[in-house]
Amino acid sequence: MKKGKKLYEGKAKIIYATSDKNLVIQYFKDDATAFNNLKKTTIEGKGVLNNRISEHILNNLSQIGIKNHLVKRLNMREQIIKFVEIIPIEFIVRNVATGSITKRLGIEDGTVLKHPLLEFCLKDDELGDPLIAEEHILAFDWATKHELEKVKKMILRINDFMIGMFRGVGIKLIDFKLEFGRFKSNGKTEIILADEISPDTCRLWDSITDKKLDKDRFRKNLGDLIPAYTEVAKRLGILHEQSNVSSVNVTKLRSIKKKR
Repeated sequence: MKKGKKLYEGKAKIIYATSDKNLVIQYFKDDATAFNNLKKTTIEGKGVLNNRISEHILNNLSQIGIKNHLVKRLNMREQIIKFVEIIPIEFIVRNVATGSITKRLGIEDGTVLKHPLLEFCLKDDELGDPLIAEEHILAFDWATKHELEKVKKMILRINDFMIGMFRGVGIKLIDFKLEFGRFKSNGKTEIILADEISPDTCRLWDSITDKKLDKDRFRKNLGDLIPAYTEVAKRLGILHEQSNVSSVNVTKLRSIKKKR
């Protein structure tokens, strides 16, 4: 499928048009950002890992009936996805209290929540993605009550599945961000899961040591995040014996040289 003009560029991805109005190409960048883009850098290989991890998770979610925008992965950095109208809300799911909520409410870091906590943030970098209530969403027509109810049911199912999936590979799912969009096809509109699910959008801690395996390594200057993202990919069975992104590329280069 031929890549067309650039439609949108965000902090971590670029969206390109295709010849099919219902499909676009999503390119994963190596840019790393935190604190609403106040802290940023480029980390070689991050986009490759997020592409693979997100593909793996979304494919697994599809198998349990969670409709999402992924059609297929094209290459190391690109996916074909359904073109959706993004609902301008970030849905934050918390299983353990850490990060901003501990500062806002004075909760002890690492407090395990009795039930998953769902928070809503307006998707607006200039405003700092402010925390909002469900009443705001309905009052300003960012989503309908029916859409919200459907999204909340999907979120609980996604959370249950992902907790089990990560627990099975020795990782605790602390919290994560989801986005949803309206997909229009053949005169019908349905709400589907969009964006990505990766260590960029999840907090993932080792089950035994609580070692951070997510973007907090960048946020809190805990060390290179590539080994952590690679560890997540390996545990999920995506990279198998390769130890990191560079080794994957080196292996390919050696194979090409031998053939020559």
